[in-house]
Amino acid sequence: MPERMLKFVATPQAMPDKRPAAERRRDFDEIYANYAREKAAEQAARCSQCGVPFCQIHCPLHNNIPDWLKLTAEGRLEEAYELSSATNNFPEICGRICPQDRLCEGNCVIEKGFESVTIGSVEKFITDTAWNQGWVQPIKPRRERPESVGIVGAGPAGLAAAEQLRRKGYQVTIYDRYDRVGGLLIYGIPNFKLEKDIVQRREKLLRESKVTFELNCEVGRDVTMDQLRARHAAVLIATGVYKARDIAAPGVGVKGIVAALDYLTASNRNGLGDKVADFDSGALNAKGKNVVVIGGGDTAMDCVRTAVRQGAKSVKCLYRRDRANMPGSQREVKHAEEEGVEFVWLTSPQGFLGKDHVSHVRSVRIHLGMPDSTGRQTPQEIPNSHVNIHADLVLKALGFDPEDLPALLKAPDLGVTGWGTLKIDWKSMMTNLDSVFAAGDIVRGASLVVWAVRDGRDAAERIHTYLTTKAPLAKLDGAVAIAAE
Repeated sequence: MPERMLKFVATPQAMPDKRPAAERRRDFDEIYANYAREKAAEQAARCSQCGVPFCQIHCPLHNNIPDWLKLTAEGRLEEAYELSSATNNFPEICGRICPQDRLCEGNCVIEKGFESVTIGSVEKFITDTAWNQGWVQPIKPRRERPESVGIVGAGPAGLAAAEQLRRKGYQVTIYDRYDRVGGLLIYGIPNFKLEKDIVQRREKLLRESKVTFELNCEVGRDVTMDQLRARHAAVLIATGVYKARDIAAPGVGVKGIVAALDYLTASNRNGLGDKVADFDSGALNAKGKNVVVIGGGDTAMDCVRTAVRQGAKSVKCLYRRDRANMPGSQREVKHAEEEGVEFVWLTSPQGFLGKDHVSHVRSVRIHLGMPDSTGRQTPQEIPNSHVNIHADLVLKALGFDPEDLPALLKAPDLGVTGWGTLKIDWKSMMTNLDSVFAAGDIVRGASLVVWAVRDGRDAAERIHTYLTTKAPLAKLDGAVAIAAE
């Protein structure tokens, strides 16, 4: 096979075709088209095949990126898919929603004058091609194991763990309090980033792989943790974090100020065809309104871009730091600006005006002072710089904290950290309750989907180790003790 790589000098970086902003403002379809096969091979060939692949090092899953780029460049797409899916349960999802500009692509060693390889778009192309060609098949373990594992939470961590455990032959049941599979993938992320049929075909694949789903089932209400522990040889808690952070400011309780996830869930449910009363009434619908989103992460970007598509009169994003310090993807910021979102940098809300309904956000200008212990510059208010920003709908996108899981799951003995996340032994990923494991955001705190997939895969491996060593040994010790009596 002739050498096809190291073409970055002569071949410029090219993303898939992006729909014009004026067109994509009117719908929730994905904004990028797929690569043509030849274009994907051309862009993959830009990889320098460096000796130390920083793209792979800075990927939480340590995907074999240089290898599957080379296979793509050589037209060996089925092999590229096999290699890509060997380390990632959802490569087509990560290819769409991972912040590649902060992870793999942001650490590409190609000199920035030539720009990095478009890793995420190639990854998406490889797996979409695999689905279209029928290369993605249900799991058929070499042998079935009698042990069952219960997983609480049908988000990315739980789904990744379920797939890995099925590959080893375990009987897997996933419990989720919502009516659909996917967690934030289905209800928190808008279609223009991740269309819902992409998630639903993964659900279908897992069902065909004989993973059982118990939906509309809330642990602590419909089934107890003790019952799950009695029913399964091991239990994995992968609930994610859903408690929205709030603002302690005057007027925060007036109507028209809502949590970002409530807003996004209403929009996604409406798109899925559900009847959503608060959306129909306008309470969670931005149409014709002046919208202000508070926050600077990816959830804030999802909110502003959703509001644009719902026909908002104006959309502003307030963030207390500057663009360089924004935690969200810079690529998302650029998309939002193209679609007409106004970013109000170095601005912090101090209160909300309005008697029966919010009318203005009372804000103050900020300057960044000396770095704090984390190395980030400290936001400081500029005296006498207050301004009132007109708002009919305010969305609070300030991040998420864990819910009170010991109370929610009716498991008061379940250990938590000072931040409310579940406390685990990081070597075994087990909680303080024997045979109960935990993974994903409920352990790590609010993070990226790719980290949830990594944690789910790791938890599946730890559960397998437990069930093949410690659990059988415990039963053997018990049998010996009974015989001695």
